[in-house]
Amino acid sequence: MTRQSPGPLTIAETAWHAVPPEAALAALNARADGLAGDEAASRLAAFGPNRLEAKAGRSLIARIAGQFRDVLIHVLLVSAAISILLGHYVDAGVILGVVVINAVIGFVQEGRAEKALAAIRDMIAPRAAVLRGGVRVGVDAAELVPGDVVLIEAGDRVPADLRLLDAAGLHIDESALTGESVPVAKSITPTRPDAALADRVCMAYSGTMTTAGQARGLVVATGSTTEIGRIGRMIETVETLETPLVRQMAGFGRRLSAVILAMSALVFAVAVGLRGYAFDDAFMAVVGLAVSAIPEGLPAVMTITLAIGVQRMARRRAIVRRLPAVETLGAIGVICSDKTGTLTANEMTVRDCVLAEGRLAVEGHGYDPEGRVATEAGEDPATAAAAVLADLALAGLLCNDARLFADEEGRWRVEGDPMEAALVRLAAKAGLDPDQTRAARPRIGLIPFDSRHRWMASLHAGADDPGPLLCVKGAPEVLIGLCEAEAIGIDAGIGTRPIDRPAWEAEVAALAGRGRRVLAIAARRLTPGAGMPAAGEIGQGLVLLGLVGMIDPPRPAAVEALAAARSAGIKVKMITGDHAVTAAAIARDMGMDVTHPPATGAELDAADAETFAKLAHERQVFARVSPEHKLRLVEALQAKGAVVAMTGDGVNDAPALKRADVGVAMGNKGTEAAKQAAQMVLADDDFASIVAAIREGRTVYDNLRKVIAWTLPTNGGEAMAIVAAIILGLTLPLTAVQILWINMITAVGLGLTLAFEPTEPAAMRRPPRAADAPLVTPFLFWRIGFVSFLFVIGTFTVFHLGEARGLGLEGARTLVVNAVVSMEIFYLFAVRYMAGPSLTLTGIMGTRAVLTGIALTVAAQAAFTWWPPMNRLFQTVPLGPVEILIATGAGVALFAVIEIEKRITRLVTARH
Repeated sequence: MTRQSPGPLTIAETAWHAVPPEAALAALNARADGLAGDEAASRLAAFGPNRLEAKAGRSLIARIAGQFRDVLIHVLLVSAAISILLGHYVDAGVILGVVVINAVIGFVQEGRAEKALAAIRDMIAPRAAVLRGGVRVGVDAAELVPGDVVLIEAGDRVPADLRLLDAAGLHIDESALTGESVPVAKSITPTRPDAALADRVCMAYSGTMTTAGQARGLVVATGSTTEIGRIGRMIETVETLETPLVRQMAGFGRRLSAVILAMSALVFAVAVGLRGYAFDDAFMAVVGLAVSAIPEGLPAVMTITLAIGVQRMARRRAIVRRLPAVETLGAIGVICSDKTGTLTANEMTVRDCVLAEGRLAVEGHGYDPEGRVATEAGEDPATAAAAVLADLALAGLLCNDARLFADEEGRWRVEGDPMEAALVRLAAKAGLDPDQTRAARPRIGLIPFDSRHRWMASLHAGADDPGPLLCVKGAPEVLIGLCEAEAIGIDAGIGTRPIDRPAWEAEVAALAGRGRRVLAIAARRLTPGAGMPAAGEIGQGLVLLGLVGMIDPPRPAAVEALAAARSAGIKVKMITGDHAVTAAAIARDMGMDVTHPPATGAELDAADAETFAKLAHERQVFARVSPEHKLRLVEALQAKGAVVAMTGDGVNDAPALKRADVGVAMGNKGTEAAKQAAQMVLADDDFASIVAAIREGRTVYDNLRKVIAWTLPTNGGEAMAIVAAIILGLTLPLTAVQILWINMITAVGLGLTLAFEPTEPAAMRRPPRAADAPLVTPFLFWRIGFVSFLFVIGTFTVFHLGEARGLGLEGARTLVVNAVVSMEIFYLFAVRYMAGPSLTLTGIMGTRAVLTGIALTVAAQAAFTWWPPMNRLFQTVPLGPVEILIATGAGVALFAVIEIEKRITRLVTARH
């Protein structure tokens, strides 16, 4: 009889971790020896292949078209089109040239297309060992179907979501999926239906890595229905928020365009209706107004300013993948940080050794070999304690399969279990050479760790040993019960006494209460020639050497960075998949506010929307959370107006990384899925680099405001000069192409230099700016209007001086262009210090970038004035020394008036 295949809906609704193996097999109409070949083929047709579908990225044409969406660009394009119709080809060519240059810069700077789903697809194993009709065969992982029975062993990537049918010593690294900092021991015991993802010990999830043991598992989910596929769907549906700068510039562009179009229409009507301009002359005058008012160089300068910020951050080991994220960093008010690998080094470290002789503290950081074992008072251990410590370190090193080695860059790497790696490093700090010690006492017997007995035992024989040495390590609650004695120091050797189990259990509870992961280590000497005891005889004569307490400790630099973040008004929240006790211990060590206990995933699940939002804002530590919790926490903080940075390294972090205003992935130990979902990648995985990047982000924003404060008044002055000339019936002092020349050459040569301004001293002593803070403040509005008025006065004064000197129309306009450039140069010095005096030695000397920009601008302006091809293109004539002095004098006069205005402003402010 043909078995009925289960339906997709039934599979999706089943809590497989709460179902016994036999019931899981029955629910999927499967057998322990696997599906038959024809049944597997039938199910493959019904369920589809075990892979995630790719979402098509934007085409090249769409990416190019995206560079022309700005409304200001649309105004320029319309102006160019009408200029062509009127036969003004040079004007149209210059306008189009400006548009194309801006588009090229935007296209080149655009980040790579979204690759998070592709990165997750790469985590699915390409091949799998499966039972088909009782025979082990290798198949493509894409061919796995619900009901298949898969075999996994150490080193395998889990190819689908599996309900374990049997497991022997199985440990799986689930950190990329759950945030658990150490591999999880697996069993076949069902768990509660509401168990958190990290607590489902009878499940093996697609994309995770087997570190030890072997198992047989029933495929219960494939493709997009797996846990990793569900996260992929979340990434696809998460909306990426616009950055504050993008929102502000979009609104600014719309408002400015409306003002320019309205002003252009009014001026056109005045020119034709009241001043008798011919239609084409009136239109070209309006084009001059539009191109003078539109800061066409501003997008390019702002893009380059952001790009310079990217380079500065790269030097601080922070790699920005999406350009606007640079400026957003300056507005960050909340950092939601993952614990493992960000605030901590993701390197398990023994911190405590508890012996019958007393407690010892282990110094050092992570896997670094530097450090020693000392008493809690910082002194060397007494002789008796040192003897027991030596035996404990020896047993921990021998009953161990891990290896530590330095990679090409000098970073310590682990082969094997991180907790075993911590014991290797403890042995080195206790004075043992791991390689020599293991070579001198080769292993002759082994009982691997098993979740049923929860310990590992190994037997070793050394050439000079009186008999084989049995070493055992495991769960303290099990080993304390197995041991018959405890080790004590006698002179320089080891003695024993009956074990005091209540005392040891109290020590275990104390270590666990401090967030430590606790292992017990025991040993006994066998008679010469003895072999490995049976598992049931391990406890005979076993002596407890002591306990070791491990933790993934905070990075020292992260503790300092956390303090710096607080002084800058930035809140830091720890969001982790680890246990609440461990998270609270790390938070205390880092100086975080732990007035409120950690909020757990179960609490978040039980909370209604209002309570959830309250928890998100009140609590500083969140533990045992799922990908959905991380995403909801980010959204809850953003709903209150916070600008949020989210850090993470696992696949489980990817949805929240994408949603955050700035997603920050770990470059060293992070998954590719996390890196592709983030806007920034930390090359050194260090929380301190985030704070350094925020400092750079604030610098970039300050410099952008200086660019705007310099650009808008200069453009406004040119526009007001055109309006005044038309309304008053005066000759235009500048042509459209001359205005474009001024705007482009000074935007790059002068405006761009402000991007290189250094960080202001108080940058990290002020609170984050509000997300809705206006880009153009009331003070900046005043400055724009005031300086624009000064430019108008200067423009007409110089124009009439040129006419009075008999320079003719082209000569007077050439003089005006040089005077405007001169005023922009002197205004550059004034705007570097928005409120403070610029007439100081530091202010006059400027920076290297400022001096270089001025030199390039002067050189370009010399070509504009005296090079014949430029004279023909822009309708200019060469000027003499007196005219150059007049142009320079206009700049000096502008600088002097602005410095007087600053002085008056400071006096008025001081009085209030």
